[in-house]
Formats: sequence, C-alpha cells, structure tokens
Amino acid sequence: MEPSPEQSPHHAYPDHWEADVVLRDGGTARIRPITTDDAERLVSFYEQVSDESKYYRFFAPYPRLSDRDVHRFTHHDYVDRVGLAVTIGGEFIGTVRYDRINDQGRPAPAPADEAEVAFLVQDAHQGRGVASALLEHIAAVARERGIRRFAAEVLPANNKMIKVFRDAGYTQRRSFEDGSVHLTLDLEPTEKSLAVQRGREQRAEARSVQRLLAPGSVAVIGTGRTPGGVGRTVLRNLLAAGFTGRTYAVNRAFDEGLTTLDGVPAHRSLGEIDEQVDLAVIAVPAHRVPEAVADCGEHGVQGLVVLSAGYAERGSAGRELQRELVRQARSYGMRIIGPNAFGIINTAESVRLNASLAPESPARGRIGLFTQSGAIGIALLSGLHRRGAGLSSFISAGNRADVSGNDFLQYSFEDQDTDVALLYLESLGNPRKFTRLARRTAAVKPVVVVKGARHSGTNPPGHAVPVSRIPDATVSALMRQAGVIRVDTVTEMVDAGLLLAGQPLPAGPRVAILGNSESLGLLTYDACLAEGLRPRPPRDLTTAASPQDFKDALAEALADGTCDAVIVTAIPWVGENGEAETGDGEVLAAALHGAAAKSPAKPVAVVHVEIGGLAEALAAASSTAAPRTRPTTLAAQPSGPPAATTAPTPTEPATAEAAGAAGTEEAVEAAAASGTEEADGIERTPGRIPAYPAAERAVRALAEAVKYAQWRRQAATPGKVPEFLDETTDEPGAAALIDTLLGATPDPRGRPLTHDEARELLGRYGIPVRPTLPAPDPETAVAAAARLGYPVALKTTAPHLRHRADLGGVRLDLADEDALRRAYGEFTELLGKPAELLPVVQSMAPRGVDTVVRASIDAAAGAILSFGLAGAPSELLGDTAHRLVPATDRDAAELIRSIKAAPVLFGWRGSAPVDTPALEELLLRLSRLVDDHPEVVSVALEPVVVAPQGLTVLGASVRLAPPPPRGDLGPRRLPNY
Repeated sequence: MEPSPEQSPHHAYPDHWEADVVLRDGGTARIRPITTDDAERLVSFYEQVSDESKYYRFFAPYPRLSDRDVHRFTHHDYVDRVGLAVTIGGEFIGTVRYDRINDQGRPAPAPADEAEVAFLVQDAHQGRGVASALLEHIAAVARERGIRRFAAEVLPANNKMIKVFRDAGYTQRRSFEDGSVHLTLDLEPTEKSLAVQRGREQRAEARSVQRLLAPGSVAVIGTGRTPGGVGRTVLRNLLAAGFTGRTYAVNRAFDEGLTTLDGVPAHRSLGEIDEQVDLAVIAVPAHRVPEAVADCGEHGVQGLVVLSAGYAERGSAGRELQRELVRQARSYGMRIIGPNAFGIINTAESVRLNASLAPESPARGRIGLFTQSGAIGIALLSGLHRRGAGLSSFISAGNRADVSGNDFLQYSFEDQDTDVALLYLESLGNPRKFTRLARRTAAVKPVVVVKGARHSGTNPPGHAVPVSRIPDATVSALMRQAGVIRVDTVTEMVDAGLLLAGQPLPAGPRVAILGNSESLGLLTYDACLAEGLRPRPPRDLTTAASPQDFKDALAEALADGTCDAVIVTAIPWVGENGEAETGDGEVLAAALHGAAAKSPAKPVAVVHVEIGGLAEALAAASSTAAPRTRPTTLAAQPSGPPAATTAPTPTEPATAEAAGAAGTEEAVEAAAASGTEEADGIERTPGRIPAYPAAERAVRALAEAVKYAQWRRQAATPGKVPEFLDETTDEPGAAALIDTLLGATPDPRGRPLTHDEARELLGRYGIPVRPTLPAPDPETAVAAAARLGYPVALKTTAPHLRHRADLGGVRLDLADEDALRRAYGEFTELLGKPAELLPVVQSMAPRGVDTVVRASIDAAAGAILSFGLAGAPSELLGDTAHRLVPATDRDAAELIRSIKAAPVLFGWRGSAPVDTPALEELLLRLSRLVDDHPEVVSVALEPVVVAPQGLTVLGASVRLAPPPPRGDLGPRRLPNY
C-alpha cells in the first residue's frame, strides 16, 4: 500500500518491509508499514480491542483514540518513527510501533540507537503468534535503521506480552520501576533468537499444511451438474475414499431447486452453507477463480486446492495472474496448493481424504509423497500401488505458487504417520532453506529426492522462482551434505522408499547374499561391489531349496554379526516334470517374514524372477501396519579407505519433537541419535520386505540406505569449527580492508582484487599466498629472482596460458640467473611478446600434489566451498567436491576424501602421503572468511601445492561485491514468486 502525498517526502515508502507470514495456527497474514491512508482502519481496529487490552497498552482506561492519536499513529518517517500492522482481509488485527529515544528516554534522531516499542493485538487474534511475528519484523526494521536496543514498559499483569519478549531469544535485561516492568532487548540476533524464530516457523508452516490435509469439511467449487469433468471427479473420489468430514458441492450454475448431488448437499455459493468450510477445491476456469477465492475468503475457508490451469505455465500473462491469485488468497489468510494441481490425499483413518484426480486412493502406509508434476504424481501413485506400498499423505502442487516442498518437509518432520518423505522437485525456490529443513528432517527420517530439469538451466513452465546457476553435481553434493538421498529417477525413488519405509537402517556396508540361483547371486554380488558395498560370497541354496531352507538360511544370516544386511535371491522352483512352479510366492513370503520377525533388526531385500504372488505377499505384511520404532542405534562401520572421523555409536534416545524445539545443530544431533531397538530373539512386528525384479535395483536401494545410515551416525556428533580460528584471524581488520576496497559507493557488479590486495585480505585469515613479482623484461626478472631467492619459477599470467605448464606457460626450478635468462628467451620466442604474456617470477615451493580450493556465493544456494585436484581431474573430469559454508572440521575432512582422486593424497602407488591436516585447516580458514564477510563473493586458490609437510598457496584470485541479500537470516516471511 503506497502512502499519500503528505507522507514524509524524505523517506520513501519501504515496500521491502511488506511480508506475508504464517501464524501459529497455520493461517496467513500480511505485515506492512502503516501509512496515512490507514486512519479508518486504525479506528475500526481499536474499537474491536477489549478495554483490558487497551489498559495494558496505555496503562489507563483509554476507550477511544483521539484525532491527535490517529494522526500520530498513522504518520511516520520510517526512520525514527515506524509503525507496522498485521492485516487479514485488508483489516488490522495487530500493530506495533517504535519511537527512537535518547538516554533520557526522550524522542531523538539518529545517531541515538535505542527505541521504545509497543504492541497491540486484537483480542480475537491473541494466541495466534501475531505479536511474536511483529517483534521479528519490527526488530529487523530497527536494525536496518541503526537501532540496537528496544525498551518496553509492561504492566506486571500483562503476562502475554512479557512472555513475547522473554521467549524471543534476544539478550535482555529486566527491572521493576514505578509499578511496571522495564525491559531492554538487544536486537543483535543470537543463536537462541534464530533458533526460536526457526522453531516458530517450523511449527506454523507444518500446521498450515496439516490444516490442508486434515480438514473437517470440504467444498468442491465447480462441481459439474452431469457426470464427468474435473470437479465432479474430485467429488466422486472424496466420496469413494470415505472422507470422514462433511462434503459440499458448489456451483453457481446449479438450479435453485437442486439440494443434493451424489448424495451430498449442493449449493450455489459458500454463503448458503450453514457452517464454515475448512478446505475448498477449486475446479473452475481461470477467469472465474478470483470470484471463487473471494467467496472462500469472505466465508472463512482456511485453505485452497486450485486445480484450474491457465496460469504461469501459459507465459508472462499467466504468471501475473498466478501472482495475483496468491496475493488474493493470502490477503484472506488462506494458503494455496496449486494452481494447476493434481490434488491432495491423506490416508489417516481419522481423515480418509482423497481431494485429487487420482481415481483410487492409495492404501494407508508410512510414506509421504510430494510432487511438482501431476503426470509424475500419477506415475508414482501407480508404481507404489503396484508394489503394494501405502502412503500417509500425497501433495501434487502443480505450479507450486505457494505451498512448496519446504512446507512439506516442515509437515513431514512432525507427522507421526510418516516414516519416509519422497519428493519429486523441478525447482527449488529457496535452496538455503531447503537444505536446512532437509538436514533437520533427515536426522529423524529419510528424505528421498528426485530433481527434474537438472540440466536445462531454467525453471519449468509455471515455476516462477529464482534460477540457481550452480551445476547439478554441486546441487547433489549439497543435498548429500544435508542427509538427502538424491536419486536420478522416480523408479529409484520408489525402490529406495520401499526399503526405507519397511526395513531398519543397516549398521554398515557388509551384505550377505543367499538364494536358489547361483547366477542371480553372482549378479547381486557384482552389483554390490559396483555400489561400494562389501558383499560376502553368495550362498547357493540350489534350485531344490524349499521355503523352509530359505527361512533357515535367512535366520542364520541375520544372526551373523559379520553382516549388516541380507539380499535374498529367488527364482521359480523346477518341478519333477521340468516345468517351473510359480505359485508358491505366498509360502516363500511367509517363510521370509518368519525369519525376519525373530532375528536381529537388519534390512532384508528380495530379488526375484517371475515368482507369482511373492511381491504382493511380501508387501501385504505391513502396508497398513502401525508405526514401529526404527532402529537408529547403529554399530560403527568397519574401517575402510581414509574417511572422516567415525562418530561413536549413540546410546541415548531422543525424539523428533526434541529436534524441532530449537532448530539448532544440537537438535539435529539429538534427533540423529534417537531410538534404539533391542531385537535379539524378540518377536517384532513384521516389516514390509521389499521385492525387486532386478538385482541392480535392490542393491542400489540398499546402498542408499547404507550411505544414509552412515550420515545419521555422523550427524549424531556434528563437526565443530576449531577454536584456533578465533585466535589467528583478524575479522575487524578484514572488514575494514573490504570497506576500503569497495569504497563508499561500490559497483553492484563488484571488482576483482589485485594480487597484492588479495594477499593482504587472505593474510588476515591466516592464508599466506606466496608473492609473485612482475617480470616485463629479462633484467626485471633477474632482479625479482635475486629478491625472492633461487630457485624460482617463471610463469605467464595471460588468461589463455595461466596454469598451463603443458603449453609451456610455466618454467620451474630455475636455479640461477643463466637458467632464468635462458627460460625467458625461450618464453618470448615460443609464446609471444612480454606485453602479451605478462610474465611473473615466484620462488619455488616444496614439491607436492597440486590442488585447487574455491569458494563462491550463489544468490539462491548461498556460499559454497569446493575442492579438487588441479588440472584435468577437476577441469576435465569434474572430480570436485562441495560443501555449504560454514564448514566444520568434519566437513573439511570429508571434502578432501570425497573426490574420486583422493587416494593421490594418501600415498597412492607408494608416493608419500601429503599433509591433509594442513589442507583441512586451509579449507576451514577460507570457509570462515566468506562466512564472516559476504562481500567476498568468490575466491580461487590455484594451485595449492600440498607437500608431505605443509602446503603453499601459489595463486589467488578474489572478487568483492556488495553482499547479496540473506533472506534466511531475516524475519519469517513467505516467498513471493
């Protein structure tokens, strides 16, 4: 809302302060600055506030606002006096304002850095988290305007307001003066305040999705009068699923005499329904959707599923229609799934909701599914159904204009009916938030992701989100760091989901293989080796093996302490007449379940070839089974190649609720260490044993479970940032240098640093760069070598020859002046004039392995730390590892060990191992630099020569630019795409 002309001309209306937020109960509201046009709204709002709340605000009876009050509360300069309002349906439900004051508590301009703050929330909306959201946003505004502290006077009886301040997580001081509580809040964000903010965000967004998936009543708007059509199909599916709430058919074209349709009440508008409808499914043409949304908003609908197409998937005009749809819905406090959605499903017995176009509701199960594509959603539902798997919930978000995969992760984290979250994503609107939420969710349950549109460099039609420019391999590495199981196809996602939902996590990579086919066993063995598992030689039970033989062999393998998982291979039995017998699948399934139920908790998978009824019988055991404790106390993985420090086995149980309490690393640690299950000889609820038609698919799913289990063990004891970094870094000095280099009015495009500037900045963080001296002619080169000391290297810095020793651009080990002059002459004779080559002289470094270390900032994903071997391994083969910043000691250790060429660093083929601790320290120092100073948008250290003792940074390039916005550190807000 723009201000009137009489608004202060010196400070423009700050539209970037406007934000949509999710409140505690899952509804949405809009926060915006108060303007001079809000006088009538303010008066109306105040009239609806109780006398008690007015007394708490003004410390005296204050029945109405005077004209002077209204003028004062609606006229702000947006610097020293600021007011924000929370609105729903265009009307105020809460306000906050601050006035800058001096040390004596009197109004004052900057540079005074304290402000008095006061809140007022309508009684009908108290308890929804309105004041908490306002405090986050007014604090961010105050920091932007140079205010560092809030002061507030609160009556002792006003417990709700005192609690808002106390629970915010800011550093605060409290005193009792003149009959009131005096509170002072330092507005600098703390670890606690950020954790509180994220915890509130998690609960609110999870609740907003839960309201959509578990409504008490549903209205299908656009239900056709005749069978067929989208609306009538959804109504039919709702009824067929046995929805436990009330269902209504709505169509403005219904005849006035029509009272029921398919056995449910029929109405021409929501206003005719004598109760508040919780969820509306909109299935009308796009041009009629605004009318339907307005009808929903005016009658208290809580959420919308918009099936209608004709939005951003149709181009720029449709994209603007989509944005207006979101704005309209949020103005009424509603969230949207869609538009162009396929629908939602909730199989909980207390809900039984199928508000989708899926003709058959899936069985009840433990898998939650989110997809951004209706076609992929259909395929996934069909694939899961064919393999006997059940779902807890399903959301097909279509254009994902509002509810996104991030919201689904928030919901899945808390949902007790979901053991595994599967997501098909075509775009990531907020990658930073996604990795944060995925890491927390993965600490308590697996998250499996397929990312579509990986290589297009653009978003699919309809997905109006920022485009990240980082390569797909980097995206995959960052997901792995967050504990996400990233797979390439929807088939692999189903394969992994079935194993993770029905079986315990493996304690390590050791696999026992048994079955009645030697050939199938060997194929499984080879597949295990290809996936990095450690298979034992297959046990051949011969084709004469009976189901009892399978049961005994499986029980023996599960009881063996030297294996962590079992793959059973089975082919049809051959009868006496030489024909295959395929009808004993149920008998074999019962035998396998019997062995698994009484044996230690280890995962079991079955590879079968044309055994009739086996897959169905294996799936039937628990497709509707109650949740069981997932064993997450995992034995330490046996030692293997060089790896990061192995976490000790967790022994103390924790809960998902504890993990969400603070949203911190400690919470992830507690969640990852959750739940133990003693299984030796104890009868367990039979788990669903997944069956696969090919050995490679079963092994790939098991390999993903092994890697995920290892991540869970390590997440139980997260890495730390070493204390030495605090003692040997000069953060203030680096900040001052960056300010000087950028200047008072920095170029938005940024600027590269010179060699000397980069050396000085990196030196502030304990990263020495070996000096280089220019050598425009032989005499200058000789003088430079004398200054540096022999032996030296002669290099060209021309872009097309830099770091290209293979093209003659680098001459090493020049021991004296004669060698240097001779090399200089050859340089210019073969490669060009000195003015073209830009040669430099540098002293020689100890021999070692050439590596490259980089850090860069992606506007969407954030700061990324990368490592690889210099030259062909990283440039040609793409053998580079990535981690999000800030990196911990564990991240640094994993980074250098996760590249395929890592053995070169650890003594490959008899060479001397290099100083990897020094390399890890360098990675940590660079991570700390870019984390402390977001103005450092890119750094490349190349080459970094790592010797058996120490390392040398021979080249460095640094680029500075004004920092990109960090929305993940600001107050809670819904994205606007």
